[in-house]
Amino acid sequence: MGRQTKIKGIVLAGGLGRRLGSLTKITNKHLLPVWDRPMVYYPLQALVEAGIEEIVLVVGGRHAGEFIRLLGDGKFLGIKRLVYAYQEGQGGIADALGRARDFCAGQRVCVVLGDNLFERSLRPYVAKFSRQASGARLLLKKVPDPGRFGVPELSGGRIVRIIEKPRKPASPYAVTGIYFYDSNVFDIIDSLSPSKRGELEIADVSNDYIKRNELEYDILPGWWTDAGTIPSLHRAGELAARTWKKQRGIFTNSAPLLTDKQWVRSSNRRLFTQAPGYKKGPRKP
Repeated sequence: MGRQTKIKGIVLAGGLGRRLGSLTKITNKHLLPVWDRPMVYYPLQALVEAGIEEIVLVVGGRHAGEFIRLLGDGKFLGIKRLVYAYQEGQGGIADALGRARDFCAGQRVCVVLGDNLFERSLRPYVAKFSRQASGARLLLKKVPDPGRFGVPELSGGRIVRIIEKPRKPASPYAVTGIYFYDSNVFDIIDSLSPSKRGELEIADVSNDYIKRNELEYDILPGWWTDAGTIPSLHRAGELAARTWKKQRGIFTNSAPLLTDKQWVRSSNRRLFTQAPGYKKGPRKP
């Protein structure tokens, strides 16, 4: 095996959250509560738990300053260096990713969408990607409604194409909001043209790596959900509570065994369970 390469983290927390209606009229959706903490804590803590401690948070909209008020320098979450970047308007996920260029230029990155929650640790996939010669790595999840997401078309154990929100999905898998890219990703973003939606699509970034034959993938074990709609926000809270309330010591309406401050400090290492098959990696379909 080759030497592991340092990876920087990117959390995308811009957007207007229109699908959440009045809930996002006075705040950014990534600041909404999901069980016992603001939504944005989950991706940040997932990166720290996986050993990624230099992170850029891409924000946008009228409520960007609230992230600084909430997170400050991020050290209470175990972040060694937290940098903020701002996305003007609604340029799409790839456009938001491009705002992290100055912080991550020349480095590999792990990108997590700010409204994605997942049960298992990212450590196995960070280790795999750090030893991957070049290119990109995606995490897929089998879901009942793949048409809501980017959907991979699979052939011979490889992804041959990714289609964004297709009417007729080519597989039952969704591309989760967890992306690993090498330093070429910013040049690829520069080469993109806006889609019919007027945005730079993250699917087009991954499709460029497919054309280069440089895209790998894994199947994410455990549960995964986004929290960008009213039903999925409710589901995210239920999943988080069901999974982690025992660790915090919340069993009834009485006070938890761990205070908020104690829980945040201890939960980076306790929040995520080790994915099965860490040494061999999850089995592909």
